[in-house]
Amino acid sequence: MSGSQSPPPLRVGIVGYGMMGKAHSYGYRVAPLLRRLPVTPVVTVMSGRDAGAVAAAAVAYGIPDTVTDWRELISRDDVDLVDICTPPGTHAQIAQAAAAAGKAVLCEKPLALSYAEAAAALDAVTRAGVHNAVGFNYRRLPAVALMRRMIAEGAVGEIRLWRATWLSDEFTDPATPWDWRFDRAMGGTTIADLGSHLIDMALCMAGPVDSVCAQAVTFIGSRASADGAGTVPVTVDDAASALLRFESGARGTMEVARAAVRRPCDFTVEVNGSRGTLLFSYARLNELWYGGTDDDVRLYGMRRIRAEHPSHPYAAQWWPIGQGVGYGSSFANQAADLLSGWPEEPWTPGFADGAAVQAVCDAMETSAAAGRWVSVGEVISAVRPR
Repeated sequence: MSGSQSPPPLRVGIVGYGMMGKAHSYGYRVAPLLRRLPVTPVVTVMSGRDAGAVAAAAVAYGIPDTVTDWRELISRDDVDLVDICTPPGTHAQIAQAAAAAGKAVLCEKPLALSYAEAAAALDAVTRAGVHNAVGFNYRRLPAVALMRRMIAEGAVGEIRLWRATWLSDEFTDPATPWDWRFDRAMGGTTIADLGSHLIDMALCMAGPVDSVCAQAVTFIGSRASADGAGTVPVTVDDAASALLRFESGARGTMEVARAAVRRPCDFTVEVNGSRGTLLFSYARLNELWYGGTDDDVRLYGMRRIRAEHPSHPYAAQWWPIGQGVGYGSSFANQAADLLSGWPEEPWTPGFADGAAVQAVCDAMETSAAAGRWVSVGEVISAVRPR
């Protein structure tokens, strides 16, 4: 391929036109600016049930065509990759249909609302032999990627403790009317929605989770219906927390909540090892804090790393030191990562990773309901008996 030739297009159909559809559209547009790719991602069509709303979104995002049925999008000849940005309750069904049609699949998290659904989606892409990925985009932030790299290089030694929190105020106002986010069958629980991101980080930083002990609570049990004619029961939790035992012997804690006033999207991840500590806070997403046993004792404490040096993951592809990156950058990094090795290299994190995350989510849900420790193996064996 000469320098004057543009890489051939990889045609993308995005299912869903809301915030995630916007974020993924942005990612595909920016990815070719970050590095030279073997293909150029081009979004050819977007689907949404509301014809007017999806048409308006497509104009804003620069997408030339829309449909109101995702099945039509999947069947089109000008779609190579189906990108699923719909509410979680629809993910597994759409992913299986896309795989059956021979399309590559990128699915927003969580992959499904149960491990059984996630396993079915994984089986579908495995049978079809298609590329597959789950949108755990926070892996692609430079500071988080640097944290993972430092752990792998032994910066903290043997991991002993892992902890994370994700606090938002999304559900704090009792006047917020009922919509799909309050429906367990469509939006999933706080554990599945927010927790899936944290569990993914736990698995890729500290390894497999053996068992969990969780609790969950719903503070506002009903919401006004959208038409104001009555109330509708809320079937999701507002907050949950869990203790984790990792297969390595490490221990962990996790808290997720959509009932924390004035906490918009605040998550933290910390790892304590035999030789050091690493801490990331999304409120300062270009920074990573580190302290190790080999540090000069006269400088006791943690030091701030600006994850913007060209030697840090992704940083060299963006801006000069000090300019930082933001939320949207994670989606551009995601698109660039997935397409850099097309079509030979498999995608990561794939559906196998998404199913592993869902197994931990299910274990937490079961534990919260039963009030006992639940092993992840118990969840998996119920679906895949040995």
